[in-house]
Amino acid sequence: MSKFENVTIIKAANIYFDGKVTSRTIEFADGSTQSLGFMQPGEYEFGTAKREIMEIMSGAFSVLLPGESEWQNIVGGESFEVPANASFKVNVSTMTDYCCAYLDD
Repeated sequence: MSKFENVTIIKAANIYFDGKVTSRTIEFADGSTQSLGFMQPGEYEFGTAKREIMEIMSGAFSVLLPGESEWQNIVGGESFEVPANASFKVNVSTMTDYCCAYLDD
């Protein structure tokens, strides 16, 4: 999906890691949420409350998913999933544009 329609966008930015990662929250009519964000090069660790699907719009990074010992390379056009109540690491090599869906299970 390249375009969202009939949504509410929270104006205040979510700012992490001294501004190197930012996002905006999007609320859908069904109550679900996603965020659109941008990451500058660096290494970051995130925690999840809900299951997440992260879609990379452009850019590239490596991700270390929960329970894994090998980093996985992700580039624009690819996505990955992280379970609820987990943490994962990313090593961003180039500025990366992403969309993250937060799923209730």
